[in-house]
Amino acid sequence: MTEENYDSRKIDGRSLSKKVEEQVKQGVEQLKAEKGITPGLATILVGEDPASRMYVRLKHKACERVGIHAEDHNMPESTTQEELMERIRELNSRKDIHGILLQLPLPGHLDDKSAMLAIDPAKDADGFHAYNMGKLLIGEEGLVPCTPKGVIRALEEYNVPIQGKYAVIVGHSNVVGKPMAAMLVNRNATVSVCHVFTDDLKKFTLDADILVVGTGVKHLIKADMVKEGAVIFDVGITEENGKVYGDVDFDNVVKKASLITPVPGGVGPMTIAILMEHVLTAAKNA
Repeated sequence: MTEENYDSRKIDGRSLSKKVEEQVKQGVEQLKAEKGITPGLATILVGEDPASRMYVRLKHKACERVGIHAEDHNMPESTTQEELMERIRELNSRKDIHGILLQLPLPGHLDDKSAMLAIDPAKDADGFHAYNMGKLLIGEEGLVPCTPKGVIRALEEYNVPIQGKYAVIVGHSNVVGKPMAAMLVNRNATVSVCHVFTDDLKKFTLDADILVVGTGVKHLIKADMVKEGAVIFDVGITEENGKVYGDVDFDNVVKKASLITPVPGGVGPMTIAILMEHVLTAAKNA
């Protein structure tokens, strides 16, 4: 197979996200027309972290594209826990705000867990609240973490069977790894979750039909660690000298994978599109 042919193996997160956003846009217009409701998202950003500011900006641009009302609640680095909790309580009580997103990480003096738990589960656009995570574990997937849901959507769009397949997840974060495992188990995959303490990572990854990697370790997964025909989702991101790299050595692994997400342009756009879908869902359920 020539280099150009490898393009057919790329999971195009950008075009998939456009498809999802178009569906959301239609849903937003319908909700406005039928019930006079405009879905609203409030983002809370504490401090001036450049990466966090960029992520919030991308989310607001997506809101513009689909017709969702978006508010940016930018709070100073010196914000106290009580001030943050008060802002969340205020947004919980507003009928025109259907989704609340607390941009992480928070400055070190703030407790992110108690702040996340203060968000009304019905407005938990990110799907991180313990109530929504608990529902996910018993197979009731409502507002769930956006990145793993984006991975599931891509598997569905590309007609990749999940039932009976062996899925390996590298990284056991609350944001990706754990909810990803639950979603795959809900669809009857056999799942292994690996992490920094796993002995002989290659032994697991080499058998995976579906491989999801989210560690933030540049090119952790090499070509000799994946089997021929595997479907691979690279959720990791590392910035080096102004260039962005994934957890998977894409240029070499693409030669063995049947489908693979690039970095950038893979999982990232899908994550934001799913967030938009969540805000619409929350508005419909309000």
